[in-house]
Amino acid sequence: MGKRLPLGTAIGAALLALTACGGGSGGTPTVAPPGNAAKLSLAAQVGQKAFFDKNLSGGKNMACSGCHDPQYAYGPPNSLSVQLGSDPAQSGARAVPSLRYRESTPAYDDHAANPDGVTLASAGGGFMWDGRAASMAEQVALPLLNPLEMNNASKADVVQAVQNGSYADLFEQAFGADVFADTDTAFADLGTAIQAFETEDLSFHPYSSKYDLNIYNKIGGTLTAAEMRGLVVFHSSAVGNCSACHYAGVNFAGNQGLMTDFTYQALGAPRNDKSIPGNPDPIPANDDPAYYDMGLCGPYRSDHTPAELGTPDPYCGQFKVPVLRNVATRGAFFHNGVFHSLVQVLHFYNTRDTHPEYWYPASGGSGTAQDNPSWALQPTYVPGATVARFNDLPADEQGSVDEEVPLGTGEGGDNTLGGGTQARAAGSAPAMTEQQMSDLICFLNTLSDGYQVPETAPTSGTCVN
Repeated sequence: MGKRLPLGTAIGAALLALTACGGGSGGTPTVAPPGNAAKLSLAAQVGQKAFFDKNLSGGKNMACSGCHDPQYAYGPPNSLSVQLGSDPAQSGARAVPSLRYRESTPAYDDHAANPDGVTLASAGGGFMWDGRAASMAEQVALPLLNPLEMNNASKADVVQAVQNGSYADLFEQAFGADVFADTDTAFADLGTAIQAFETEDLSFHPYSSKYDLNIYNKIGGTLTAAEMRGLVVFHSSAVGNCSACHYAGVNFAGNQGLMTDFTYQALGAPRNDKSIPGNPDPIPANDDPAYYDMGLCGPYRSDHTPAELGTPDPYCGQFKVPVLRNVATRGAFFHNGVFHSLVQVLHFYNTRDTHPEYWYPASGGSGTAQDNPSWALQPTYVPGATVARFNDLPADEQGSVDEEVPLGTGEGGDNTLGGGTQARAAGSAPAMTEQQMSDLICFLNTLSDGYQVPETAPTSGTCVN
């Protein structure tokens, strides 16, 4: 029996060749947003042009905007788990995040302060899923030089593309007439320019959701009964507990409601590979059983790599807690894009421990296979089978997997570096009911930008009463 997928996933797989990062034909065109271009600094104007310039890729076929499309909240224009690179024979190893609301992210620190002022300091901050870039400017360099992404052989190739481009004169105006004399300087200035664009252009932080109208008591921001119940679930430490990591208060930079505390968590997401029946886009790197993407402890950053193979390391498996704004517009979730709907995501949080057979491959058992729910990754389960829980981490590195509510009971310790609490027993009742998850999705939908207040408020529907 094949994996049952939401419609958006099936469409994304069918359009893989048309809407991957390289642009191509068939997808929504990526064009510069209207934004506030007249008010942009010279550096930001350079960054805007560079952001949409396909010539900055090795194959001259892929711009930053191909994966970070302004029409999709600066996230991917499809529901693929990972995106194709400039070399169409290559695909990435991690899901592409949205670039919205990144400007107040602090640099990475092993002992970063938590914006709630209560939770103990832990790993936090930085850019990329593992925080290895200290700023948006530094982050720019990583996809440009990654052979799985924009596939440039060197900084010199990127700088030459800028120098040959239509905005070379503007680049010199912004950074000096001799900017192209030194490759390293020009390359760093390109990162600075794109950071300026992402910081100055209002389309990267429009604060135009229904939630924004609500928190500032604006007309049209009144939450429906279902959305309000979802908000309660979001904050309830005994039920949804979302705000424990997706902090909704005012952060260090004075911004409210980004829905992240900039920390890292090990959630034990299922391995995105061929062990999922009917998986339309498993991550190619996972074909190697010895390969593991463990976030803070490798393979892309090396400062937390275990001292010896098989040595437990509290940083292994931890990935950055993402901003939840526009989360309802996404087609792939978690660092490996293994989930393709909020329905799947919330059920994973709710049943990872109580019904691991829904999410992880199993072997053995006896009797007739039982059908799992339609939202499960694994379509069936044989009674008595052994479930390979947390199968995207080596056995020795599973000790830090988070077991806070709703994943666990919330008892048995703090959660300084993940783990440290008690898992819910297999077969026990999950933390959230189906109604609570439905209401929570209704609330998460209020975080989407571009909200238009209806002329007449709806009186019926899932997210109304």
